[in-house]
Amino acid sequence: MTTAQYLVFLVIAVGLTVAVGRVLFMSGEPFLEEVFQNKETAHSLNQLLTVLFHLLTLGVLAIISTIDVPVEGALQTMVTKFGVVLVVVGVAYGVSMLVLLRIRERRRAVTISAGVQHRIAEQNRRPANPVPPAS
Repeated sequence: MTTAQYLVFLVIAVGLTVAVGRVLFMSGEPFLEEVFQNKETAHSLNQLLTVLFHLLTLGVLAIISTIDVPVEGALQTMVTKFGVVLVVVGVAYGVSMLVLLRIRERRRAVTISAGVQHRIAEQNRRPANPVPPAS
């Protein structure tokens, strides 16, 4: 890759990373609020996850930008490198979503379990209804 092609790759890749990071930041907070049931925690975690996304993606971009790809032509090289970046970011995003979904499901299970235990405890506190004598 020439210097000009390298710069074009980096500008496009950084722009794409910032755009996707912004979408994730804007869309992720309501989901995190549901998972953690606390607006401040959700906001803080959303910021941390956004920074993590940017650091990982930009790190991958830096590494990929220096690797020689065995294809013909500069355009094919850039497309191949962008493809690798998109796959890596997609996998990282998918794993993150799975982890958050599991956390949400565990919290729901704990809430349901606590509700059931509370109802059982209430029923155990009530006096048993006497059984009418058989005639």
